[in-house]
Amino acid sequence: MNAKAWISAARPRTLPLALASIGMGSFLAASVGAFSFRVFLLCAFTTIFLQVLSNLANDYGDTVHGADSQERQGPKRAVQAGLISARQMRAAMILFALLSLFTGVWLLYEALKDASAQTIGLFFGLGLCAIGAAVTYTAGKRPYGYAGLGDVSVLLFFGLLGVLGTYYLHTKSISPVLALPALSCGFFATAVLNVNNIRDIDSDRKAGKKSIPVRLGREAAVRYHWLLLGAGLLCAVTYVALTYASPWQLLFLVTLPLLARNALAVKKKRTAPELDPYLKQMALTTLLFVLTFGLGQLL
Repeated sequence: MNAKAWISAARPRTLPLALASIGMGSFLAASVGAFSFRVFLLCAFTTIFLQVLSNLANDYGDTVHGADSQERQGPKRAVQAGLISARQMRAAMILFALLSLFTGVWLLYEALKDASAQTIGLFFGLGLCAIGAAVTYTAGKRPYGYAGLGDVSVLLFFGLLGVLGTYYLHTKSISPVLALPALSCGFFATAVLNVNNIRDIDSDRKAGKKSIPVRLGREAAVRYHWLLLGAGLLCAVTYVALTYASPWQLLFLVTLPLLARNALAVKKKRTAPELDPYLKQMALTTLLFVLTFGLGQLL
């Protein structure tokens, strides 16, 4: 077994981003005294399994549909390079779908054992939707990522549903104002996807993958990127203004230089090798934003 190829296909650098929404929801729950370490751990494992599933499905789907061709300028994918067979990748996708389902059901048992059947059914349905969304982003007959809907999916699952769902599993309650930090996470996660799609704009266009940058063109996609970063910050600042209790709540502003660095890099860097490091940089910046935002809520 080619362990290096499997690790590469799982794309570990995306995992901090996957944990961001779980962290945000958990910090917000802790700020009202309702944090459960067991719920946090099960949320984290479920999210990691879903993210790896999505990455494996992306490797498989983009190769099948031609986006990961020899003309692609980004890092080579395992199936496209022949390091992992399509059959092996499909088996791995099934494995991680089952793992995410297992930990997800365990999570619902731990967090919602006293909840109504309707609430349990709602969360179970959302979990199945998450598994389906992870697979059909680029795999299947009609992958929604090829229609440019990946940004909407990321905003929902890495933002609103990820943060608010985690918060509810801790607290068994919800508040409309929490949509603001949830949207911050969602906008920053979408920015990570946008860097990826700007990097791959030429190969995606040739493969018929109509990502937002392909639809808008590179220059407009850069402006869209700045909009995502600005919207993420605005939502966070608005939340603090509405719930202000301490200047520590503005601690997340320490990430401003990192966000500015990413914004300028997306504008100035033109080649895939130049842009590629800023995928990881934006993912880690998002995680740092969540950590500083969350600590600011607790201090």
